[in-house]
This record gives sequence, C-alpha cells and structure tokens, in this order.
Amino acid sequence: MTNPTTTGESAAFSDQTRWMLAVRDQRDKVAFGLLFDHFAPRLKGFVIRSGAKPAQAEDIVQDVMLSVWRKAHLYDPARAQVSAWIYQIARNRNIDMARRNRPLPEALTAEEPEHEPDAGQVMALEQEADVLRAALDRLNPDQRDIIERAYLGELTHSDIAEVTGLPLGTIKSRIRLGLERLRHELKDLR
Repeated sequence: MTNPTTTGESAAFSDQTRWMLAVRDQRDKVAFGLLFDHFAPRLKGFVIRSGAKPAQAEDIVQDVMLSVWRKAHLYDPARAQVSAWIYQIARNRNIDMARRNRPLPEALTAEEPEHEPDAGQVMALEQEADVLRAALDRLNPDQRDIIERAYLGELTHSDIAEVTGLPLGTIKSRIRLGLERLRHELKDLR
C-alpha cells in the first residue's frame, strides 16, 4: 500500500481513511482488503440490527463494499469520515432492499377474475396505452429516460443514480417534474 497523499496531512487521518484514500487514489487492493476486513462485520451487525436476516445482511454488505470500490472516487475526507460515508451507503442499500421485499397490498395480490375482459375493455386499454406512450414521447428526453427506468425498468432511485452517474437529487427531481407533466397531459383520461 502506498502513501495516499503527498502532504503531511495523511498522518492526521485514521487508518481507515488512509486505506480509503489509497483505494480512491491508487485503486489499492490491499487497502480495500483492509477496509473490507474492518467494516464488513460491523456493517453486518448494523444491517441485522436494522431488521435484515443474516443471509440478506451478508448480501447487503457485499453490495455495499462493491459500491465502496466502485464509488471510491467520490469519497472526500473533508466532507465525512470514511465510516460515516460507508454506513450511509449501507443504510441506503438496506432501505432499498426493504422496499423491494415489502409485501404487496391486499388489493394488488387479489386473484384475477375468472372471466376474460370483453373486446371493448381491451380496446379502451390499448387506446389509453397509446395516449400514455405519446405523452411519454413528449417529455424531455432526460425525464422520459429516468421515468422509464424507474417505472418500466423497476429500478430504485439509487440504482438509477448508480447506472447514470447522476446525483440522487437530480434523479428524484426529474421523476417528479416528469410525472407532473404526465399528470397534466393525461388529466382527460379519468
């Protein structure tokens, strides 16, 4: 593992911060191994205390540490301690997993009706789908892309941010603005 900075300020950093800086600046695998060994058991306990089962907690920890490796370039020791940065990633991942595993409301899990819809219903649904497609096509391309990823691709906001590299706030703003425009354009469908 090489010295993460060229100035004398590295001596003021904790071991974990020096390891993180080595991962960020030199993609140091040894430093990442040290980070993993230090944080993985702590993160697992944190996630289990948050309500996850042990097997799910291990999956979350693996995902978090993979994100640490992939997003190391985003770490700034002036903004947060490395532990706070990593635990925030773990918290967000845990929330995402809980949302994915949330049971569907009873109304959505009810069994399908035993009769086939009539031709009129099918035609009405197809017409509504065409109107929706046209409204989506009129959206700003950035908003349309994010909305399609969120609702048609079933990605979480965090997944979209990770895939696109956009900040989470930008993702949420584009979805909100796009949905408002769609709501306005589709108000006559009700």
